[in-house]
Amino acid sequence: MKFTGVIFLIFGLAMLIYGGIRYTSHKRELDMGPIQINKTEHHSIPIPPLVGIACIAAGGALVFAGGRAGR
Repeated sequence: MKFTGVIFLIFGLAMLIYGGIRYTSHKRELDMGPIQINKTEHHSIPIPPLVGIACIAAGGALVFAGGRAGR
């Protein structure tokens, strides 16, 4: 349980720091023999800070529970 708690803590902190998932897509708009036009689009999927805080809380609870169970 401790390992899972640490993973939740790391993901929660990453969610708070980055604030979402960003990616880039490339699309070919025009292809006429030697002439090619490509379009690059930047996309963003926002993740609410509350999700990161919930992951940190859950990770802390799992680490605490894993430490208590070992005694």
